[in-house]
Amino acid sequence: MNLSRRHVLKGGALMAAGIIAGSSPLLSQAPTQPAPPPPTPQPSQTKVPDRGPRLDADQVREFVIAGHVNLDKVKEMLALQPALVNATWDWGGGDWETALGGASHMGNKPIAECLLAHGARMDVFCAAMMGKTEIVKAFLADDPTVVHLKGPHGIPLVRHAQAGKQDALVEMLVTAGAKV
Repeated sequence: MNLSRRHVLKGGALMAAGIIAGSSPLLSQAPTQPAPPPPTPQPSQTKVPDRGPRLDADQVREFVIAGHVNLDKVKEMLALQPALVNATWDWGGGDWETALGGASHMGNKPIAECLLAHGARMDVFCAAMMGKTEIVKAFLADDPTVVHLKGPHGIPLVRHAQAGKQDALVEMLVTAGAKV
């Protein structure tokens, strides 16, 4: 069937007249189902679930500082507030650090082990300090530029291995291009 503009306009005018008069053949044949409900709004992907109140900033700073050298203070604070284990402090300019990051660049294995036992997330810097050669190798195999990464305070990956007295790992990183 070929419809011309005239047929469409004429049909539209007839339908409009029928609707106004309440006798449109299209309306009388239409099922009498209710209109579908409007779609349910989806939650915004930017909405953050409620996780309770934020940790006290002074407490986070104190915990990160303790993570560098004070195992007793780390244990004490974790006992009172376990959520501190992965808390981060921004020293300024995006220089973010966790207690584990502090322990890692200080070569403080006992504190690192305590934090890891409480659920701290190991990263390549901690792995280098702890002598986790296979983890560091896996990072380097995935992306050789990892050898040039810098952790908190701009401390390079190789310095973390040095802090942990991981001589074989230091040598591996230097061979991969790290500057000592």
